[in-house]
Amino acid sequence: MSEFTVGESDFLLDGRPVRLLSGALHYFRVHEGHWRHRLEMLRAMGLNCVETYVPWNLHQPGPGRYRDVRAVGRFLDAARAAGLWAIVRPGPYICAEWENGGLPHWVTGEPGTRARTRDERFLFHVRNWFHRLLHEIVPRQIDRGGPVIMVQVENEYGSYGSDADYLEQLAGLLRVKGVTVPLFTSDGPEDHMLTGGSLPGVLATVNFGSHARAAFETLRRHRPEGPLMCMEFWCGWFDHWGGEHVVRDPDEAAGALREILECGASVNLYMAHGGTSFGGWAGANRGGGELHAGPLEPDVTSYDYDAPVDEYGRPTEKFRRLREVLAAYHPGPLPEPPSPPAPLGAPADVVLTAWAPLGDVLEALGGEETVTPVPPTFEELGVARGLVRYEVGVPGPRRPYPLTVRGLRDLAVVYVDGERAGVLTEDEPRLKEPVAGPARVELWVESLGRVTYGPRSGEAKGITGGVLHERQYLHGVRARGLDLDAFDDGVEVVPFGTPPGDGAPGLYRGTVTVGGAGDARLELPGWTRGFVWVNGFGLGRYWSVGPQRSLYVPGPVLREGENEVWVLELQEAGRGRGRPSAPGLLPVRAVRGGRTQGVDVTATPGNPSGENPVTPE
Repeated sequence: MSEFTVGESDFLLDGRPVRLLSGALHYFRVHEGHWRHRLEMLRAMGLNCVETYVPWNLHQPGPGRYRDVRAVGRFLDAARAAGLWAIVRPGPYICAEWENGGLPHWVTGEPGTRARTRDERFLFHVRNWFHRLLHEIVPRQIDRGGPVIMVQVENEYGSYGSDADYLEQLAGLLRVKGVTVPLFTSDGPEDHMLTGGSLPGVLATVNFGSHARAAFETLRRHRPEGPLMCMEFWCGWFDHWGGEHVVRDPDEAAGALREILECGASVNLYMAHGGTSFGGWAGANRGGGELHAGPLEPDVTSYDYDAPVDEYGRPTEKFRRLREVLAAYHPGPLPEPPSPPAPLGAPADVVLTAWAPLGDVLEALGGEETVTPVPPTFEELGVARGLVRYEVGVPGPRRPYPLTVRGLRDLAVVYVDGERAGVLTEDEPRLKEPVAGPARVELWVESLGRVTYGPRSGEAKGITGGVLHERQYLHGVRARGLDLDAFDDGVEVVPFGTPPGDGAPGLYRGTVTVGGAGDARLELPGWTRGFVWVNGFGLGRYWSVGPQRSLYVPGPVLREGENEVWVLELQEAGRGRGRPSAPGLLPVRAVRGGRTQGVDVTATPGNPSGENPVTPE
């Protein structure tokens, strides 16, 4: 048993000063079979601590329903076995470029509930969640023989609100539930953020990517005493669909880290290893400057983050540069990095032998159909991640008029009398061709990820306004949702037939036979947008707009011999090269060295179709 405390200028372990050299690693973005390897990579980089968020929405899909909360405890046990301390950031809000910032859709979508405030309805849900979650954290605190040395109160709250009573209630709840290690807050190094996000008597830390001395000077104006810590040193960054891959020069990142440590501060590398937003859990941001009210910017599936340990668990040049800096603060020689996980033995092709149209998939796996005067939102239909089919009639006879979707979030493939009429977005909500009545209109609306940061977080998905023909609302809307969680129980109930030759949207099913099962990547040249599962494990979203060109397949997901693959294409398969035939083929490529094989960081913006697959170097 040990005691970890916050002193006047240092962190103290049993009364002796210690410096925290931590790295962020999200257990939920790394296959459990790889936890040990990734934690050993952190040790080899020169770190003595691991930090993780806890996503509430992943573990509580609905009121009173819980999903593998024990994974938190298993990860903390793995950290202890690896010889690392642990910092836990349980939220309830986490940001993390994760769907809805970790808040459950059924909480933020509950009528009248005001998330991230002292609102009693919100706090009621938080208390129930913390009661379950803290059973995994409290027994693993350092004063009980575990690795947990600190627990965060909320997350960057000063970037969002100023409800000090809310923060105080959260801190009190953590204490009442048994948290005895130091609590802390983390915010940007700006006066308004530290004023709104910090609490008296609770350690305040700051988040930044550069200019450490200026950041700590700001912190000292608010907290003259206490250890200095950068809780998020942004040594890389994340990507958006349709954008370019973001990188940070390794030497420049190492210089910024050196400046932090020269200030006598502790640090947490965000991210040390980013991993992958499996299962369609990637969130989204809003552009538009400080108000974050601009266009939606969905986050890609890869959370590689240009981190020192890449998505495949391999050391990068940034790993080596940061390791050189950290070695000077280590009492002895650093351990050597463990061997990387084995790659797939050889490239293989996925043979797609079955297909079901989206309507049949919806009938088999979707929720109950509703009929309402106006379109219900995803939240009202209980859909967390996935899509909703809206059906509405245009009365007639009437002349052709423009058809517009008001409040569309986020993307709709539209059919008029069974024929595809266009793809609509929030920024382009009107069909190019007018629609005459009578007509039957189907809108397959997909969520591209709920906003994770800023005042627009928690916003509803689906059709949040209505469907207009000219200036007239169309009423009597049929709606039915298809949540990605529905695939957890398999697809045996789906009535499959022969794959079409025209690349129609739908659920494609097939197999891939591999030898020497190991880490791989899945390429989908010619496919447009959708989701992939291998042996029932959700790899996440693919999208031809890039910059991500392939999906990471963790080795523990594959097995020697035959493996089952499902591809849910939502728009069109077969743009240019790679058009699936009967049977279709999807190349699966081995990972063999090279930095860019999981995500094609050299892809040019002028080739957004994804028709040129990444090949082994």
